[in-house]
Amino acid sequence: MAPGYINTPMTKALQEDPVRSVEIREHIPAGHWAEPKELMGAMVFLCSHASDYINGVTLPVDGGYLLR
Repeated sequence: MAPGYINTPMTKALQEDPVRSVEIREHIPAGHWAEPKELMGAMVFLCSHASDYINGVTLPVDGGYLLR
């Protein structure tokens, strides 16, 4: 799994940067930094038997950031 920009204490300085934070948010089609709970769906899937035959794949969970 490859999470995008997540709202955590570790990214606080970047989120508080008045220029860079806006640039990042405008680049994300979902329009916001992810909350940690938004990663749960992908994590549950990857930890379940539903993903047993999935190998060698990077699953972006980034609100569409890589689309732009």
